[in-house]
Formats: sequence, structure tokens, C-alpha cells
Amino acid sequence: MHTPSPLPALRQARSHLLEHGDCPSGVLSEHVARSWRRSLAAGLLPTGRVADSEHASGNRLGHLLARNHDLLAHSRPVMEYLFEQVRHSESMVILADRRGTLMHTLGDTDFLGRAERVALTPGASWHEQHRGTNAVGTALAEASNIEIHGAEHFLERNGFLTCAASPIMSAGGKLMGILDISGDQRGRHPHTLGLVSTAARMIENRLLIAGCRHEIRLHLHAHPEGIGTVAEGVLVLSPDGWIVGANRNGLSLLRLVPPDLGATPISRAIDLNLDELLSRHKRRPGQPSTVRLHDGTTLFAQVHADLPALSVPSSPDRTVVAAKDPLAGLDTGDAQWRSATDKARRVAGKPIPLLIQGESGVGKELFARAAHDTGPRRDGPFVAINCAALPENLIEAELFGYAPGAFTGSRREGNLGRLREAHGGTLFLDEIGDMPLPMQTRLLRVLQERQVTPLGGGKSVDVDFALICATHQNLREAADKGSFRSDLYYRINGLTVHLPALRDRGDFQALTERLLADLNPGCDIHLTPDLLAKLSRHPWPGNLRQYVSVLRTASAMLDPGDGCIDWKHLPDDIAEELAATKKPDQPARMNGATQSLRALSSAAIQQALEGSRGNISEAARRLGISRQTLYRKMDGGRHVPP
Repeated sequence: MHTPSPLPALRQARSHLLEHGDCPSGVLSEHVARSWRRSLAAGLLPTGRVADSEHASGNRLGHLLARNHDLLAHSRPVMEYLFEQVRHSESMVILADRRGTLMHTLGDTDFLGRAERVALTPGASWHEQHRGTNAVGTALAEASNIEIHGAEHFLERNGFLTCAASPIMSAGGKLMGILDISGDQRGRHPHTLGLVSTAARMIENRLLIAGCRHEIRLHLHAHPEGIGTVAEGVLVLSPDGWIVGANRNGLSLLRLVPPDLGATPISRAIDLNLDELLSRHKRRPGQPSTVRLHDGTTLFAQVHADLPALSVPSSPDRTVVAAKDPLAGLDTGDAQWRSATDKARRVAGKPIPLLIQGESGVGKELFARAAHDTGPRRDGPFVAINCAALPENLIEAELFGYAPGAFTGSRREGNLGRLREAHGGTLFLDEIGDMPLPMQTRLLRVLQERQVTPLGGGKSVDVDFALICATHQNLREAADKGSFRSDLYYRINGLTVHLPALRDRGDFQALTERLLADLNPGCDIHLTPDLLAKLSRHPWPGNLRQYVSVLRTASAMLDPGDGCIDWKHLPDDIAEELAATKKPDQPARMNGATQSLRALSSAAIQQALEGSRGNISEAARRLGISRQTLYRKMDGGRHVPP
């Protein structure tokens, strides 16, 4: 709980800041000290006045409210409920946008009059640069729950206030706005911050569920009764099983962070893939079932999905072809991609393993699922295993299963193992190049004998499955170096197909049209010609996965009824990258030191990418930078994930 410093100590700290440019240690909390330093750096003085130009009114305020229509619509009912909890306490409830401009307020009549004198009214900016340290602006700057009490406010005129604020985050991990309770500092209550934080989570959940009602959602909690409450975790899954959205509880339950969204398949987070989750949902719709994290933690999960809608082809003119042949449903005209689908179609139903090669994010699992759905085993299970995501000490039990009581911590009833679960269907081994050598030996034996022996003894069991493997590595070179068994390589390499990187595809416009149709069902959404041309020339280091994420975000930025995506709808980092033009025929004149620094930077990026096996999020974490920064550096150095 936040405990404000005594008033005399705060006055001394303020004087010290003005005289020396920094805060004395031990007097202020860290977030208040950082905010005071930012306020001073913005040119503010504790006794200074606020410029009237920082107040939006009339048309500006109207445009602001229209731009935040969904946030307002889902926040108002929660704000009304929240105000009932603090009514008659000389306080008010405030909603601000992601730039700190107040949009909607509710408050006690007597207190609203005092609030107006310091511009706690719709249209006023409470960004730190304009109002100094305050709960709304500081919560924006810190992206966390913040309480600012009395003289902790940087501007002395706001010292009569006590304020508690919490960020409102989107399903994609972006900050959408701030919810705040402000009141007379004499009426401070220690539970106000907890109250406003819970209300902010309620708004986040309402926004996520309303915006993703037609998407596949996974609701999680440690107890089945917790599903449907404000404490539940909610994940949004793409049709190919990637986690593309989540509320904060969902991220916390799975030990993920916002940069992991769009870069993590659900099978990397829990012990089931999307097909298995949907199969459970189909058998017992609306019923929670248990799932396990890879560290053994048990959670209860409930799927929300419109199963018939999942099988509808993406565009009317492809209905017949896609219904007959899912591989054809992925073909939007690129010659190399079409060649891969033609080859895969020819071996469907034959005892010929399929090896899919391509950079991270090109759609290898999507291709594998379509190959399964095209073949005669389409009604059998599709069991996907990411060999790079399973801990080495668990991969053997996960693949081969174990007998009851085989080892400490094992299930009492034992475990079939993923290989036996694939019986009658297709086994998909993603990133097989990362499988440890001892497991390669056991897998080779299974492929040769078509039998699985569980850990801990027991009778060998016959298995029958089609085999599809995928990798971004050059397995032939790995086999030559001894890091991958050459006999296993020849066993899985019945037919190799190579999926092109997005930058190398010749069907960019047709692919874009199909992706927009998939992301915006029933809507005619398109890109402006100049933006489409710019996007088609972008290197896309994250390939199709990255491009889908950009289009999804841009689609969400459209105003109701607007069908044209332009520059203003793009995420800021992508817009900056596209707008950054390089002058031709003017090579930079770098001295030796600059060249050396760039070489070191390039080497560090390459090493991080190799160490993370092409996982952009993991590489960025190793380097201590954001994914967006890593993408820019990769673009500048023309790095490609290994």
C-alpha cells in the first residue's frame, strides 16, 4: 500500500529538486520521484500556471469522443457502478484517453465545483507534460497503477487532491486509457487504488469479449467457479492456434508479457493444441476442463468458439475449391507456394513423410494443417508438437507417454503420450531441428518399428500416423555437422517443400485481400494503393505472422463504416519504418569506430536470433530491446531470422 510522506518532508524534497535538479533519496516513492524529475524537465514549476491551449473543446472534443467510442461505451456502466461506491465522499470518477485527455467524469456536485477550478473537466489534458505529477498522467507514463496524494502532486494548486488511477489495456497489450478516482485529500482511503484497479479490469474484459465475440477465446482460472468473473484470464486465439490477444490476467496465468502476443502458439503455453481444445469444446460445449502449463500447473479452461464459422472459406469465389481441398484454400497465386501445395497434395494419403522448410512466421503449421485436412486422415487427430518449446527434461514423457507411477510427480493413471494420441491421424513435429539427440534416437526407432514403449516399462503399443515435420534450419547441414541424426533426416525427408518468405512472394496484393477478408468477415476492407505498394516492399522479418498482426491492428483502428486502411491506421512503429526512406547512391561515410560498432551490433543481433531459434520476442528480450526496435535493426542490417 502506498504511504505518502509527511508534508514537511515533501516541501523539503520539492525545494531540493528546484535547487539541485534531483530528489533527495528516501523521501519520495520511486514513481513519484521519477515523475517530479519528468515534470521539471518539461519546464513546469510548482507554482506555475497551465496553458489554456491544452484544453480540447467543441469539435476537437467531439472527434476525441468519437475516436474512443468503444472505450466510452464499455466504461460508462462500470464508472456509474464505481461512482455508487464512492458517492458522498467528496470525489469523482474520471476516464481519460491514452494521451491523458479527460473524456468523461462523474462526481459529487459540491466536489465538481472545486474540480472545475483546476480543470478536472472533459477536454482538459492531464498529461504529465501539462499538469506535472498526477495520477492520470503518471499512470500513463509508468503504465501501472498509481496513487498520488496531496503535496505529491507537482503543481501546488493540485495539492488538495488525492487520486488513484489504473491503466486500461487492449487485448493486444496497448494502453487505451486511464480510469481514475480523484477526491479531497482529507478523505483518502487505502482501498481506493484497489477499487479503481478492479474496475479497470472489468472494462478491459468487457472490451475484449465484445471486440472478439466472433473469435476463438479461451477463458482460464485456477478454479472452475472463477471463469466468468473479473479475475478470469481470457486469451484470443487465431484460427491457426496463435495467441493474438489477452487480458492482463490471461498473460499473468500463462507467464507471458504483451510482446509475446502474436508470437506464441497456444501449444507452447499449455499442454494442448487448438485442435484438441476445439475437440473438447465440441464434445462438451460450455464446460470447463483442465489444462496444464508446461511447468505442471493445472488451470481450468473454457472455450468460446462458433465452430461452424471456423470452417467457412475466406471468400465466396473460393468456396467450392476450399471446401474440397484446404490446400487450395491457402493458394492466392504465388508460384512457389502453389508448387508446394501441388507436391503436398500428391503425397496426401501415401506413406511419404512431408518436411516443410521456411523462415519463422511463413505459415508452416498452417500449411501442415491444410495438408492433414486434404488427406484421407482428415477425420483423425492432428497432433502438433513444438520441439523447441518443450523443456528437455519433459519432452520424452510428453512424446512417448509413461506408465502409472513411472516417476515422482507423474499422473497416477499414467499418460498416453502425444505419439499415441496421433494414432489414426497426423503427427506434426514443428521445429524438429531443435529436438535433442537422445530423443531423435527414440523417435527414429518409433518411425522404424511403428511402436511406442512408454517410460517406466509396459507393453509396446502399435501406432499409425502420417508424419509432417517443419523447420527453419538447414537439416542437411545440421546432419553433416552431427547436430542432427542423418538417418532420421532421411527418414523424415520423404518430400521436402519450401515455403517462401513474405518478401519473396508474388501474390502480395491477393494475399492481402484474403487476409483482410479473414480479419473482417462481412466487410469490404482494402488498403490505399500507395500504402499497399509500400507494404509490398517492406522486408517483413516476422513474415506472414508479423503482417497479419499489422493488418489486424490497422483494421481495429478503422472508424465504423470506414472501409479504407491508410497510414493513420497503422501501428506507429510500422508507419515509421515505412516512411523512413533511404537516399540512393549516397553511401554513408563511416569512420572505423562507427563501422566497428555496427559490426558488433549486427553480430549481437545474429547471435540472439540464433540463440532464440528465430523467435523474435525471445531475441529482443535477450538483447534488452523491444520487438519493434529489433525489427528496425534487422531491417537496417537486412538480418533474416535463422
